[in-house]
Amino acid sequence: MALIGYHASHEQFAPEDLLRYARAAQLAGFDALSCSDHFHPWSERQGHSGNAWAWLGAVMATVDLPAGTVNCPFGRYHPAVVAQAAATLAAMFPERFWFAVGSGEALNEHIDGRPWPGKPQREAMLRESVDVMRALWRGEEVTHRGAITVDRARLYSLPARPPRLFAAALSEQTARWAGEWADGLITVTGPREQMRKVIDAFRDASGGNKPVYLQAKIAWADPSQGDDAARAMAFEQWRTNVFDSQTLADLAMPADFDARAGSVKASDIEESVRISCDAAQQAAWLAEDLAMGAEAIFLHNVCTNQQAWIETCAQQVLPALKDA
Repeated sequence: MALIGYHASHEQFAPEDLLRYARAAQLAGFDALSCSDHFHPWSERQGHSGNAWAWLGAVMATVDLPAGTVNCPFGRYHPAVVAQAAATLAAMFPERFWFAVGSGEALNEHIDGRPWPGKPQREAMLRESVDVMRALWRGEEVTHRGAITVDRARLYSLPARPPRLFAAALSEQTARWAGEWADGLITVTGPREQMRKVIDAFRDASGGNKPVYLQAKIAWADPSQGDDAARAMAFEQWRTNVFDSQTLADLAMPADFDARAGSVKASDIEESVRISCDAAQQAAWLAEDLAMGAEAIFLHNVCTNQQAWIETCAQQVLPALKDA
């Protein structure tokens, strides 16, 4: 049976609130957790950016669920430091920690003051970072000079088994490239045809037996309020996230996203967020996602009504999915 996970959005909520929601999610019957790893939010309206790694240590000690994050292991981070953090979590919580890596967004990574590279250079940095991290998890002393630099790094506290290293991909091209080196794929839900192309590209390149995780962005409001209320909350919180992947990667500050979103209409949100107050409809959409062969799906309600939505999941969405 696939894992049904709760996604903790650090851009939208204070870390102490996300701890409370994670506890509620476990009680509701969620099987796993994921979280974002941001230095800045996408919008000034969201207004938060707790540290993902500190939060993961706290939440994994609080709830007994597997958990992970999507991370760019260069830029504001160094791959040796990310490898150390991941090894520590994997040692403390055996078989529970996973994480995914991607080529990052200027929104978070520009803070180191270096020019933001184009995607080909970022992919080279990512690939080298993956090799460095895996060598460190093998207990090797690593010196590397290329797109990234490492000088005589070695980890002394290692888990019995290193964490699985997923790749985050939004496009067919990136998914195919990631299939050559990643332990699994994480991507977002969307039009079925595009999802299938991304998943198939990864599986074709990887041999077809590696896990696929999905993140589903939804908007829900109490049925008494109607879909318009869900749409309004999604528009208020998530209209800065409807752009193409290049735009999302290259804008540097929340104010830049807010300015770019000035022409976005409420109806545009439906291109990237599934809006419905009908829990049965939400469950049906998610069941269709899982039918594509995903091993896990993480539900991200982009609205601010997290507690009410978690309770609805416990009563209606999760039972429907687990009975499907």
